[in-house]
Amino acid sequence: MSHGPASATAGDSRLSAIESRPSVTVLILTYNEEKHLARAIESVRPFAAQVVVVDSFSTDGTVAIARALGATVLQNRWENNYARQFNWGLDHAPITGQWVMRLDADEYATPELAQEIASRLPALPAGVNGVYVKRRIHFLGRWIRHGAVYPMWVLRLWRLGYGRCENRWMDEHIRLTGGESLRFAHDLVDENLNDLTWWTDKHNRYAVREAADLLNLKYRFADFDAIDTMTGGEQSKIKRWLKERVYARLPLFVRPAGYFVYRYFLRLGFLDGVPGLAWHALQGFWYRFLVDAKVYEAERRSGGERDAVVEVVEKEWGLK
Repeated sequence: MSHGPASATAGDSRLSAIESRPSVTVLILTYNEEKHLARAIESVRPFAAQVVVVDSFSTDGTVAIARALGATVLQNRWENNYARQFNWGLDHAPITGQWVMRLDADEYATPELAQEIASRLPALPAGVNGVYVKRRIHFLGRWIRHGAVYPMWVLRLWRLGYGRCENRWMDEHIRLTGGESLRFAHDLVDENLNDLTWWTDKHNRYAVREAADLLNLKYRFADFDAIDTMTGGEQSKIKRWLKERVYARLPLFVRPAGYFVYRYFLRLGFLDGVPGLAWHALQGFWYRFLVDAKVYEAERRSGGERDAVVEVVEKEWGLK
């Protein structure tokens, strides 16, 4: 019995299905990410047709790793602004995908998420232009499940031309510029492999940008995206509203303590053991206290004068 025609038909059908699958370009920003980059790229292989790395002139093996794994590499000088760098990548990268995914170098897609993207993306209706996924944080070797940090829904996948990174110094999200969004079921993992010395140094730099955002709420010297311009993602809207309309109006140095109590005790952060204690004490209290200290320092040195505050932010902190 001959199976030639039937086999050919089945093969043609499988080929047609592959060709009709929406292509995805994954965009990753890097600077000295040789510890993480291969893990990130390998995690998206089940669904990504293209990986684009926008590098800020790394001095380690980041670029060599990216090219060895088949990624397209662009170089652009870092200007202390994630949104500006990411949007530069959107505007200058030779993106071939019908969909774009934002992935940080120290993140990776779980196998379940990779399979979900590969299987569900082709079935999405034309009006759906954005996909939210759950981000989970791993810290000191443990998944931090408690303390109001999981699930954290983030827009990370959108049709080409329908997403931009909102203009902010810190806590920037992807804004969907049209259409509807929905949620996928599986997780994206944030797991940085560097030590705590590196982590605290990074968060010291983050604190400068966070302090600038808080100062801008008071002195209005930069034109950033407002709450009502955020599209989709009710969780993101609520968190931003609470941060800008509630937290930012609480007294300096009191609010970090209250935030830690809320996360660690009221939202059961203590259930994650020592890693949970370290995470909420460092990220929920120490980091927020450091931000307040930088706000206090800037206002003390400027005398609370708007132009002097702008000079601190732009000339001393290097944020424009």
